[in-house]
Amino acid sequence: MSENKVLATVNGKQITEMDVNALLQNVIAQGNQNFNSEQGRQQILDELINQELFYLDAVDNDFDKEEAFKKELEINKANILKQYALRKLLTSVKVEEDEVVSYYNNNKESFKNPETVKASHILVKTEEEANKTIEEIQNGLSFEKAAEKYSTCPSKARGGDLGFFAKGQMVPEFENAAFNMGKGEMSDPVKTQFGYHIIKLVDKKATSESSFEQVQDQIRQFLLGKKQNSLYIDKTTELRNKYDVKINE
Repeated sequence: MSENKVLATVNGKQITEMDVNALLQNVIAQGNQNFNSEQGRQQILDELINQELFYLDAVDNDFDKEEAFKKELEINKANILKQYALRKLLTSVKVEEDEVVSYYNNNKESFKNPETVKASHILVKTEEEANKTIEEIQNGLSFEKAAEKYSTCPSKARGGDLGFFAKGQMVPEFENAAFNMGKGEMSDPVKTQFGYHIIKLVDKKATSESSFEQVQDQIRQFLLGKKQNSLYIDKTTELRNKYDVKINE
């Protein structure tokens, strides 16, 4: 559907698909998903029509000539001008490609991915339960089925799968056991504050370095923010020296 499509006309003023989409996006951005439907779009259109009617009524009644309106207009004008000036300043900042490359080359340590492991586990209350479960697995019951059958952890719904995790994300006893296991190994019972775990190491990823392509956008945004902040501070310092500023204690 063309965004230029005219959906309604109020006293000669056209309301288009683009107008509806703009207001709809604003409403959705505020967390109201209820309008993201045909019925919701019709409500948005009705609201835009109502706003135009209020505008026409205000003009007919010379509201724009009232002193209260003029004061409010000046306040809004000042606020818009402030935001415009700030946006104009910040959008003047550019980050060149060689700056991004240079930052990456000089800070490669910052872009290292830590060693991670992928593990599944079965959590039970006692060591005796853990040993019995291990025995069942050794006798042919799959680890995943054993997790579904015996584990008290919500991960039982996924066969005990905990996904990948790095050091510092699990309790020390669990972490030490998992990171010292080989791929495909199953642990003896590991005691933690939560009970006894049987751990199966599914996969292991060594420390790696992110490529430039993987992090260039992240670096660009970081450098842009840094340059914008520096420019903002320099500009406000310049303006404070130019204009009279008094702070009352």
